[in-house]
Amino acid sequence: MTIDSGGAGAPSALDDLGEPDRPATPTGFRTWDERSEEWLPTAAEETDIRVPSGGEGAAIGVGADGVDSAGDGFRGVRKPTGRRGAVDPVKALMHRHRELCERAVDPLEIAAGLEAHGVTDRTAVRFRHRDVFSLAEELYARVPRDGESAPRTETPGRPGTRSSWAALALVPGALAAAVVVGLRLTDGQPRLAVAAFGALAMTVGLCVALRRGPLSTRHRTTSATRAWTCWLIAYALLGDGLLRAGLDGAPDGPWPLATAPVLALALACAPAAWCAHLFVARARRRLSTSRGLEEFAASVRPLLLGAFGLFLCALGGLLALCGTALHEQPAYAGAGALGALLLLARLLTARGFTQTPAVVLAGAGAAQATALATVFAARLPGCSFLATPVDSLVEAAGPGAVPALACGAGALVLLVHATRTLTRASAHALPCEAP
Repeated sequence: MTIDSGGAGAPSALDDLGEPDRPATPTGFRTWDERSEEWLPTAAEETDIRVPSGGEGAAIGVGADGVDSAGDGFRGVRKPTGRRGAVDPVKALMHRHRELCERAVDPLEIAAGLEAHGVTDRTAVRFRHRDVFSLAEELYARVPRDGESAPRTETPGRPGTRSSWAALALVPGALAAAVVVGLRLTDGQPRLAVAAFGALAMTVGLCVALRRGPLSTRHRTTSATRAWTCWLIAYALLGDGLLRAGLDGAPDGPWPLATAPVLALALACAPAAWCAHLFVARARRRLSTSRGLEEFAASVRPLLLGAFGLFLCALGGLLALCGTALHEQPAYAGAGALGALLLLARLLTARGFTQTPAVVLAGAGAAQATALATVFAARLPGCSFLATPVDSLVEAAGPGAVPALACGAGALVLLVHATRTLTRASAHALPCEAP
């Protein structure tokens, strides 16, 4: 077949058909370059090639030189004589993200990875695609592969994993129930031994439960985050009684423990894991059917809010059940706010967003510690005014108002943050990677 390599006339019908081992000749292109395996324009047509300048396109490797001759955000690229370069922007994007495209086992992973690198649907339009998903499908199809993609290995906590994580989620609740029974049946020194051993056992059981399942994470939490989490749980057990005793001029001895909230929170590990699994699995399913990032975010947001509301309902039922069984009146608002805060923080951490949950947990813990500190600091001469805000709050709504405000504000911040981050396609890539 004869290829017109420089003629000015219109290409023939045979030229449009191309050869079996190369794409058909695009209109206006004359020369087949064996090195780049592309059709190159003639010298007269090179000045008409225009690529996006700046913005999202430039950030991902589209057009690095040239002058904006039209003033409309595009640069007319005039290539020097004798210099050959790629005129396919999708190919340039594929080279820039070659590692992502080669290790992906389906186009959805490429779409999630592109979004994590800042590629939006508006960027995809510059590559002549309606959205990122369509662009990802072309990238996946164009990456050379020796054979079929290897099957995905199962990852703990990800949809499709068949493991015992659902049973392991019951371990913290079972251990907490055993510790509460032991505390009710013992007194004196044996009771302290049961409490110490039970706290250690519950910590180990919680770590085992969170190591697998939808709440597991590959991102190691910092020691400060773990310390603030332990403080929040300890306050749920000891804080309300200590705060009330401090305002009354005590404590002169042991103060009452709030075992019902802690037992309910331990039992809530199972519904928390199941609700998280429901959200992650449904979100992954929506990822495979959505045709745009905005469409995916709009469809996933109700799933997130529904799973969160379902967990709150389960936690409320457990609080009522534990309060009735232990003949206690738990602070529903404070325990519910703490449960919501811990779930959202763990869900964000499991999907790779670790910084905001760490800051919010530290803020909630610091607020509770400050409330206790002001109560006891008010006993110093001339410092009685320090306890006035906490005293007024407790008189109006009870000691449970302090954790309700601190943890409730933190949970609200994390919920707003989750509706913006967990509705991204990159948050549901397999395996999950931090953006």
